[in-house]
Amino acid sequence: MDSPDDIVPLNAPSRAAPPLYPGDPAPWLRLPCDINDAFQFSTLGGRTVLLTFLASLSDEAGARVLAGLLAGADRFKPFTTAMVVVTADPADRGAAPPENLTGMRFLYDFERKAAALFGVADDAGGVRAASFVLDARLRIAAVAPLRDPTTHAAQALALFDRFNRSPAPSRAALQAPVLLIPNVFEPKLCQSLIEGHAANGGEESGFMVERDGKTVQKHDYDHKRRRDWSIEDQALLEATRVRVKRRIAPEIQRAYQFNTTRIERYLVACYESENGGHFAAHRDNTTKGTAHRRFAVSINLNDDYEGGDLVFPEFGPARFRPPPGGACVFSCSLMHQATPVTAGKRYVFVPFLYDDAAAAVREANLGFLE
Repeated sequence: MDSPDDIVPLNAPSRAAPPLYPGDPAPWLRLPCDINDAFQFSTLGGRTVLLTFLASLSDEAGARVLAGLLAGADRFKPFTTAMVVVTADPADRGAAPPENLTGMRFLYDFERKAAALFGVADDAGGVRAASFVLDARLRIAAVAPLRDPTTHAAQALALFDRFNRSPAPSRAALQAPVLLIPNVFEPKLCQSLIEGHAANGGEESGFMVERDGKTVQKHDYDHKRRRDWSIEDQALLEATRVRVKRRIAPEIQRAYQFNTTRIERYLVACYESENGGHFAAHRDNTTKGTAHRRFAVSINLNDDYEGGDLVFPEFGPARFRPPPGGACVFSCSLMHQATPVTAGKRYVFVPFLYDDAAAAVREANLGFLE
């Protein structure tokens, strides 16, 4: 097991927030708007949102963008609020949507706090105009920097239309309490991790059991068949760590109110159809050496294989298979299995996450590791 590495949750505001990219959670904030002095950003969840930052509504560029957005604003009428325009110009205080237009709000960001959190505040005290499309979970789906004021609104509205796709309503079925998080790794990073495993070959992977009071590794091909590669390249390791920090830790905080601070192992696993790669039903925290683990993460890196699904047999036969770059996150206490890969190879990044309290458990149990 690798040494732990800190993960800092993204819930706290930062004065020097980096630019946001697809897959990142949108910061939650509170700003004055055209209807009250404390608009809660979190209330926008549950719908696709178009969010546009402008330095001003009245300068030439801002006026052109705003006119284009208003011209296409009928698409937002079915929503309480789905188009939000944020201005940093104090002269815009009092700006409000036309009376016949619903689904739109103006936010006043005169101190550029929101612009800083979204990474569009510049060092000269201004704002780099841009539009963001947010999904129903308030994660960044698309980013459109302002390049041409005459075409920006059309580009932003087209992005909204592209991502505003809601599945048909359906009744909930019995399901394991897992998080499915798309767009954690970009395609280029997925490919780099696959190539790294292919170049290094990986090692036959075992599993942890208790024997004579010690936590030891055991190999049994009937129970598990997989080849693992531990990432040692620091740049590649950091790329995975940052994305877990930015895109998974906040989702765990929101869903389970658990403050993730540690990550165990940077490991790419490969299940091969040639030898029936699989992992039989198991839990990930049943030995003293693994008792600190709180959440397991499976980030699929490819989809050109058959079989290889995650199943949680305590909750029925439903099969979980995130798209490439997407994660399945679940409690280490849940029984789960990886079904045999029947064609191709399944590559997956599989860390464990825990917190400072669990780190103390891990430290106390080090003496039980063989």
